[in-house]
Amino acid sequence: MKKTTIFFTFILFVFSFTTLSAQANFEKEKTSISKMLDDFNVAAAKAEYKTYFDFYADESTFIGTDATEVWNKKEFMIWAKPYFDQNKTWNFTSLKRNIYFSKDGKLAWFDEILDTQMKICRGSGVLEKINGVWKVKQYVLSMTVPNEIVDKVVAEKTAIEDELIQKLKK
Repeated sequence: MKKTTIFFTFILFVFSFTTLSAQANFEKEKTSISKMLDDFNVAAAKAEYKTYFDFYADESTFIGTDATEVWNKKEFMIWAKPYFDQNKTWNFTSLKRNIYFSKDGKLAWFDEILDTQMKICRGSGVLEKINGVWKVKQYVLSMTVPNEIVDKVVAEKTAIEDELIQKLKK
């Protein structure tokens, strides 16, 4: 009985140590990702084209606030280039951020509340660790709509989006 108790105590100790070590590693990765996302936002605000797009994986997707804005990295770079050239980019500051990890730690996903020129927006995305560096695989920018004014917003966008809905249904 004593050997069994010692054995299970040992197993529990090893399991606890492994779990704490993984959690500590994820906390370190959260800090790294948070800094990366802050630097990503600063690069856009400063209109640093190359720096900003270096945060994206070669195979990545940007999804914007308009229903028609779904671009791969190359398409997004082409769309954004005039804004960067004219220093008319976006300035996002994270107000609250959540970061999560796959079990193997190779993928992370995040959601954040952003202070932007459009007021509060939500940024979310998927990150992949590629050659030891976190890269954006997908970024989604969404405008938030306070529940109190949803009916007004829907009324305002109905004419525009009804046409798009019919087009997409075809």
